[in-house]
Order: sequence, then structure tokens, then C-alpha cells
Amino acid sequence: MNPPLVVANWKMHGAQAEAAALARQVVNGGGGIAGVEVALAPPFTALATVSAIIRDSAIRLAAQNIHWEMEGAFTGEISPRMVRELGCEYVIVGHSERRRLFHESDQTVGKKISAALICELRPILCVGETLQERSKGKTNAVIGRQLRAALKGVGKGAIKNFAVAYEPVWAIGTGRNATPEQVAAVHLRIRNLLRRLSDKTAGESCRIIYGGSVRPDNAAELARVPNVNGFLVGGASLKAEGFLGIARAFQTEPATGS
Repeated sequence: MNPPLVVANWKMHGAQAEAAALARQVVNGGGGIAGVEVALAPPFTALATVSAIIRDSAIRLAAQNIHWEMEGAFTGEISPRMVRELGCEYVIVGHSERRRLFHESDQTVGKKISAALICELRPILCVGETLQERSKGKTNAVIGRQLRAALKGVGKGAIKNFAVAYEPVWAIGTGRNATPEQVAAVHLRIRNLLRRLSDKTAGESCRIIYGGSVRPDNAAELARVPNVNGFLVGGASLKAEGFLGIARAFQTEPATGS
């Protein structure tokens, strides 16, 4: 299994100076986090700035979104080739806000996954159900549909390059919290699906990360849940100290300090 992956999704926050300051704080404070892979996903306008700041550190760079074509008449869009050129290793695909606010379909998400892999980007595939879907007992069906559509046409071994982020839409910015038991049940469902949709090694290697209102005060409990291999952090990632505290929930040995 790869080390836990903790991703800071800054969403549409941070002008150049703010993004630079936050990136420096994460780099300066993150050197002692052992056994955890940390990635920053700033807005597109700050990718180059953040890339330069983290270049000599262990921090990875992620894009928040991509188009499925490499180039063309797509005003306002960003291609996977463009973000790869800026130093991105990861890309978030199918975030609940993209699905809900910008009407991205399962098929669109699948095309973006394929495009990311062509450019050697590692997708962070987001899946998750709404409160209405959960209340109707459709969680497993929704997760299964989203995973199958995203992985359609993708080679079975490619899944080892993925992370799958479970985002219970009903627990993002709503004040509601998924219980450890709820998280464990869905992550086990995802793990079993990955085993069936890929070869055994790839299905076990794929990290399943949790993305439902993760905060410094609940990170440690969630990190102990079986099949939770990291976090996708939204609002709590905008403060370096809090974000690094979340990452340390997976720390395998004490920080040495310097």
C-alpha cells in the first residue's frame, strides 16, 4: 500500500500572495511529517507560483480540474497537458461541486480520467451520495455507478495510480458528520469494488481517501477507520497549522524537528 495521501483543496481561494504564503507555511511546517504524502491543489492561477515554492520539498502539486481534450476551442478550460507542464502530479476529478454546480456527468468524469492518465497525471476520483440518496438507501448503488463509469475503458492495472475520494455530499459544509461506522462501510464497499474492477494488486494499492468535512478535531478518529488511506481536505486546508495537524493524524513516527 502507498503511504497515506492528504490533499489540500483550496478551491476558489487565494490570490498570488495568499497562495504563496500558505504554500510556504505548509513546506516549512511539513518537513517532519513521516510516512504521509501531502499534496496542494491551489486555483489554476496559483499553480505556477505554488509549484516553484514546493519544488525542492516533498510536497506534491495537484490541479483541481481538467478538460478531457488536450487542446481545442474550449474557452476557459484547462487541458491535462497544461497542468502537467506546470508540475502537477495529481488532478482532482469529479468533485461533488463539479458534479452538482457544473453538471458534470459520470461520462464526463470518465473522459477526464482517461485524459489524465494519458498525460501521466494521477487522478483523485471523487465519489459520493447526496442526503436524499442516502436516505433512500441508494448509497451503494450511487458509489458503484460512479466508479464503474469513471473506470470504463481504463486498464485494470491503471487503478494503482489512482486515489478514490469518498465525499458524502451531505457532510460537506453542512455541519453534519459521517460517523466512523458510516465511513468504514462505504470505504469497504469501494475497496471491494476496486478489487472486482481491477487486478488484485491494483485494487489493493489504490488509496481510498475521505473527504467529508475533515477537521483537526476529527482527523485522528477518522484516520483509524479501516480503509481510510488519507484525506481530501477543503476549508480546513486554508490554515497551514490546521491542515498539517490533519496530515499528522497518519504520522507513523514522531517528527524529529529541526
